[in-house]
Amino acid sequence: MKTRLGLLVSATTLAAVISVLVGGCSKPADETGMPPPSTTVGTEIDDSVVTTRVKSALLADPDIKSFDFKVETRKGEVQLSGFVDNQAQIDRATTVIRGVAGVKNIENKLSLKGEATTVGNKVDDGIITSKVKAALLADVNIKSLDIAVETRKGEVQLSGFVDNQSQIERAIETARGIEGVRNVRNEMSIKK
Repeated sequence: MKTRLGLLVSATTLAAVISVLVGGCSKPADETGMPPPSTTVGTEIDDSVVTTRVKSALLADPDIKSFDFKVETRKGEVQLSGFVDNQAQIDRATTVIRGVAGVKNIENKLSLKGEATTVGNKVDDGIITSKVKAALLADVNIKSLDIAVETRKGEVQLSGFVDNQSQIERAIETARGIEGVRNVRNEMSIKK
């Protein structure tokens, strides 16, 4: 178990560092005539550290037995989405996150899994998730890299931070247009 936890923490940390490095390579806004970005490289690093700490705390907690969740952080605001087995896990996740340094606010958007899924359902859900992600990437009006997509039994859950309400509406409309999608659950938030 410790090896698995160590591997998960290492992978999460590596992903956070890579995303920060790639984001830090962009040209400064003042040279382009564009308004300054809403976040700085320092803020991105801080958010990545908070995200890593939150994921580590959730994975280490024995009462949260699910790995079926996403954690995103923006300016210290943690958004938790995904699926868990029961309400106690939802409540426990909030309690655990409150104890993590750097967390200013929590949006707990976890959902209950319901009945067990089959291997066939998981494969179908994976295909639907891939199709939704591809459609979001193809739409120039949506900042799809900021949107996480999870699917469970044909129900697509969209989470993350976007610039405005029209991006939320467009993402929902795009996901609904994908074959096999039974329902779309919006857990996206507008960047502050």
